[in-house]
Amino acid sequence: MGWNNWSGSVAAPVGVTRPESEDELAGLIRKAAKVRATGAGHSFMPLCASDELILGLDALPGRITIAADCRTARIPAGWSIKRLTAALWDEGLALANQGDVNPQSLAGAMATGTHGTGAELGSLSTMARGFRLVGADGEARWCDAITNPDLYEAQRLSLGMFGIATEIEVAVVPAFHLSERIEKRRWDEIRESYDDLAARHRHIEFWFFPHTDHVILKTLDPCDPCDPPPTTTDMEEAAFRRVLGIAARVPFLTPWLQRGMMKANMNGHRRGPAHTIFPSDRTIRFEEMEYEMPRAAGLDTLAEVVGWIRRKRLPVTFPFEYRTVAADDIWMSPMNGGPVAAISMHQYAPMPWQALFTDAEAIFRAHGGRPHWAKRHRLTRSDVDALYPMAERYRSVRRAADPGGKFLNPHLEALFS
Repeated sequence: MGWNNWSGSVAAPVGVTRPESEDELAGLIRKAAKVRATGAGHSFMPLCASDELILGLDALPGRITIAADCRTARIPAGWSIKRLTAALWDEGLALANQGDVNPQSLAGAMATGTHGTGAELGSLSTMARGFRLVGADGEARWCDAITNPDLYEAQRLSLGMFGIATEIEVAVVPAFHLSERIEKRRWDEIRESYDDLAARHRHIEFWFFPHTDHVILKTLDPCDPCDPPPTTTDMEEAAFRRVLGIAARVPFLTPWLQRGMMKANMNGHRRGPAHTIFPSDRTIRFEEMEYEMPRAAGLDTLAEVVGWIRRKRLPVTFPFEYRTVAADDIWMSPMNGGPVAAISMHQYAPMPWQALFTDAEAIFRAHGGRPHWAKRHRLTRSDVDALYPMAERYRSVRRAADPGGKFLNPHLEALFS
């Protein structure tokens, strides 16, 4: 049985091998000519695909080890974010931020620069303080800012090319509760007030169906521990699934379907432990492209993309998602040039998406955007060099760590060999 990613658009002829010890993992790596690792398969690009060996790390033994000052914890790299945040909560700790889903492995999320939202908060990669890596020779090495510093800098957003991480030291914070509020707002109002809202709320994002004049605004703010109120949701999934089914059969109805859906009550409120409030369920399969825009260009870029969709009456069935992420200093991070607005474009998996994404990508690139590495993009090697001044140093560290290219696949070889 082969492997495929979450959306079903990337496949490999081999299944996932799950070693049960680090020694077994090392032996598998030594014998293989090519190796890739996978977590939940939430990458839409062929990052995990391999014709020979695909490793899953969720069967490796491990436990959380908390530093004496409770500011960092060493965590098994293959644990899902859901598992590790629940375990941290039991210790009175948390991650400062999370993305909007939590099945991904910690290693995979960091390797691709996965992020949540918050003007003062960076991606999960910025939380990494050190890595235990099993290299191409099967030997385990530690890297951090002092020990093997170049390897550490590259590994912070590694795309899985520098070894297989088995343990990651992560910055943690005291456990906290969050209050989530969801409400429907006019797009023109949010376009004018978004920067003020982003300054007032710890976390903020919105969803925008392109054929409507309203957005679904979500804010998250710390709150006192309390019994949560009854949960209300922004949109009933069953109803949305029915709308998507109609749009897939009759695409030209998409504008009317979206406008009808947005007439419903979208307001909601819930609160609870942060790790239970950050994520949402995602069971409807889609394809996704995400571009990190210079924050000052974000809203204008979104307006241009939406205007193009409306003029062409394109059947873009999912909403855009708009988030803010702080700047960082990670070599291959889309956030290393300054704070960004992250614009995610989705399409229902059974519907055509390739041409839509290609045309939208040209708009994102024209406004200075850089893509999320795990979401759909069409970067070439020359694009990587133009967008990332540290690209060749990154490649140099990769060649030193893996001179035979064991951790490359065709997609990564074209960009980083």
